[in-house]
Amino acid sequence: MAKKVALLFSGQGAQEVGMGRDLGDEFPAAANLLREADSILGRGLTNIMLNGPIEELTKTSNCQPALFVHGMTCLSILRELAGDFSVGGAAGLSLGELTAHCAAGTFDFASGLKLVQRRGELMDEACAATAGGMAALIGADENAARQLAADEDVDLANINSPGQIVISGELAKVEAAVGVAKEHGIRRATMLNVAGAYHSRLMESAYEKFGEALLEVEMHAPAFPVMSNVTGDEVKTLPDIRRTLQEQITSTVRWVDCMERLVDLGCDLFVELGPGAVLAGLLKRTRKDVEVISVGDAASARACAELIHA
Repeated sequence: MAKKVALLFSGQGAQEVGMGRDLGDEFPAAANLLREADSILGRGLTNIMLNGPIEELTKTSNCQPALFVHGMTCLSILRELAGDFSVGGAAGLSLGELTAHCAAGTFDFASGLKLVQRRGELMDEACAATAGGMAALIGADENAARQLAADEDVDLANINSPGQIVISGELAKVEAAVGVAKEHGIRRATMLNVAGAYHSRLMESAYEKFGEALLEVEMHAPAFPVMSNVTGDEVKTLPDIRRTLQEQITSTVRWVDCMERLVDLGCDLFVELGPGAVLAGLLKRTRKDVEVISVGDAASARACAELIHA
């Protein structure tokens, strides 16, 4: 029986210099998509993707569109290799949610890329205007993390997997939260190397302006269910898609709920599209019984195509 595939798209932090190089070398369709991305943006984004330096690629205004392009390139080659396979649903971590919507046909590649470019620019601006930070809480249940966040006046940014939660907010307050985390029964808390306080109230300026950008994009109903980071459930109407993509900038990413919902929809093969295997690792900590494969280059795309039709 054919597998029901769930597509997962990477978020910021997964970027690697050289991502997409072998896809562009081996597949004309991938090379064309990379060229098209540069043409749409009017700048050499793919040169930064392929050649770095990593400091340049890691800038939010480069990293977000680069991961969007890479995710869509991986999907296009997987479809070329595997044909028209059934997709039961999709999710993306933070910016990856926009890649998931593009994959589902909510908007076209050019519109999605411009939207992600704008999102990255607005979040860069918000980071520059605030002194924010983030920290990972390891071995924390959600109630303990929420209490810590409330006590120290910071926000819950990500619920990534059981026992892995991220807090975000003013740098001094996040540092204070790290200092008292063990008192809340949290095994370990470590500061993250990020430019600012993503998914927190410090992103308010980006939230406001991104809402305007979303209104300018022509959208269609997704061809398959796309999970919202904000609700952990699929979004169906265009007003709800716009609202949740805007709210996502300042809201908690409910990644565990997104994964559980995709399982409930009957998805039995999860395909991570992006560099590395971060999302596969989170999923295995959430649902050990689920089959997952990561696709980031030509070899893994071929392996995944075989698995889909096994």
